[in-house]
Amino acid sequence: MGRVVVTEFISLDGVVEAPGGADFRYPNWSFAFDRGPEGERYKEEEALASAALLLGRATYDGFAAAWPHYEGELADKYNGMPKYVVSSTLSDPAWNNTTVLTGDLAEEVERLRERIDGDISVAGSITLVQSLLALDLVDEVHLMQFPVILGYGKRLWGETPDKTDWDLITTTRYGDGVLVTELRRRRIGRGR
Repeated sequence: MGRVVVTEFISLDGVVEAPGGADFRYPNWSFAFDRGPEGERYKEEEALASAALLLGRATYDGFAAAWPHYEGELADKYNGMPKYVVSSTLSDPAWNNTTVLTGDLAEEVERLRERIDGDISVAGSITLVQSLLALDLVDEVHLMQFPVILGYGKRLWGETPDKTDWDLITTTRYGDGVLVTELRRRRIGRGR
């Protein structure tokens, strides 16, 4: 059974918007910090361990525009793996092995969980992630937190209908004070 794993670059004040994007008040803000070789390796191993990608439309468009032009093990993984994009407007995705999800989000994600054996990685995709959190569909959260307060931008944590409990799996410091925190959803009496 698949697990939904959210992976985000995040500031101290919870901003996840455009960490590597140029069209933002603070372009490429995450690149101002060196993650070091171990931090780079962490992100690569995290991606290589994923069985599928689940993305919102804007993140999907960015990935689909970039990854087909790269080479190497990570590019091969992203370009070949199953990709699922949540969209009501995308009808003919050009990126290899992409399926568009247009139905009820909770039902679509449960079907993915049943079909996919391994991690279903959700990168970026702020609106999708907030919906997944509100529906209690996230099994793990991996945060790469950068030591900066941006004071502006879309934040990861929106309102949710109820309290949820999480267990700390690990925290690791990389490079210039970049902190990776992995958390697992605590589910008492539930299968996930």
